Amino acid sequence: MPGVELTTAERTDLLRQLVAGELPDSRGRFGPFGGRYAPETLITALERLAEGVQRYLRDPAYQSELAAELKDWVGRPTALSHAPTLSRRWGVEVYFKREDLAHTGAHKINNALGQALLARRLGAKRVIAETGAGQHGVATAAACARVGIPCIVYMGAVDVLRQAPNVERMVQFGAEVVPVKTGDKTLRAAIDEAFRDWVSDPAGSYYLLGSALGPHPYPLLVRELQAVIGREARAQFIERTGGLPDAAFACVGGGSNAIGLFHPLAGDASVALIGVEAGGRSNKLGDNAATLATGRPGVLHGTYSLLLQDENGQVQETHSVSAGLDYPGVGPEHALLQAIGRATYTSATDDEALEALRECCASEGILPAIESAHALAGAKRWALANPGKKILIGMSGRGDKDMPTLSQVFGGARRILAEAGHE
Repeated sequence: MPGVELTTAERTDLLRQLVAGELPDSRGRFGPFGGRYAPETLITALERLAEGVQRYLRDPAYQSELAAELKDWVGRPTALSHAPTLSRRWGVEVYFKREDLAHTGAHKINNALGQALLARRLGAKRVIAETGAGQHGVATAAACARVGIPCIVYMGAVDVLRQAPNVERMVQFGAEVVPVKTGDKTLRAAIDEAFRDWVSDPAGSYYLLGSALGPHPYPLLVRELQAVIGREARAQFIERTGGLPDAAFACVGGGSNAIGLFHPLAGDASVALIGVEAGGRSNKLGDNAATLATGRPGVLHGTYSLLLQDENGQVQETHSVSAGLDYPGVGPEHALLQAIGRATYTSATDDEALEALRECCASEGILPAIESAHALAGAKRWALANPGKKILIGMSGRGDKDMPTLSQVFGGARRILAEAGHE
């Protein structure tokens, strides 16, 4: 990996530390990655948040309230579903971890709820959030409504258009949705604007970051709140099959869904961990969001990780049919997992993801989010080369939000409307 050289001994020791819960370290480092790179005006707020994480994350009262809300309001544990038709077609036993069945329709609610409860304990007067596909925005809006804190959600103007159903959901939950018309008008621009807002009011605002990235302690906090996915899936898989999966797959943008699934499995050496990024239109820089495949180390949004940059170090615009994967960086724990060889990262193109979505719909009666469809595409490719195995796929969310995109791509509804005389 360019700029990152680790010896075999270093890789072994870093994996041991990760499994033992020793990473991130006190500086927020995951080996060479992570840390805290932030304006001086935010340091006090970040230190206060880090103290809150240490104080409350293991606090019995906080954990009890979070567990009760996850059960009664979110609907955890989510199901582990066998996919019989895909199993026959692919020649492996396929199981889905069904985060699409969680309240608000995706894994994002696990993190949003946990942070909203933390924000209330820290005395926040309002919550700021960013969103790409809209699922984090919806989850934040719902969680803030639940705990009684006003929230503002920043969303790229491009994503507002392609994720219109989620915009309406956020509004109905009482959130103020602010379209971001600067930069690339997608997730990166939304994060930029959310940080600007936070800088203007660090004492009264809580920034509810949606992925396992950003300055310390966010990668730690988001991982801990999302790890419920992997803990549940591991126990459910053992109960259902009598053992562990041979491989676990998850889509990767910033990486919160994937790290939630992967982290509890990192100590199980027999389980291959395979993340699937957005391959977009081509391998050309600017045509995809496959950061782990071609990225180089650098700092973005407060953390040192892998970024899609040009030869001058300028972070590049990205492309993906999936709004939730359209980001030029990745969480530092994923960068570490790749650097030490514990996880493998591949990609699926727009066309491959859309085809996987259609196959899942027609075969299993499940409409995955386009993000999740990338994991399906990567899993199918692996399955056809490894017959007879058992695989676990993180179904990060459902595809209701993607109807405008799917209607534009496939045109099924338009055709029927035309047949009905509504051209």
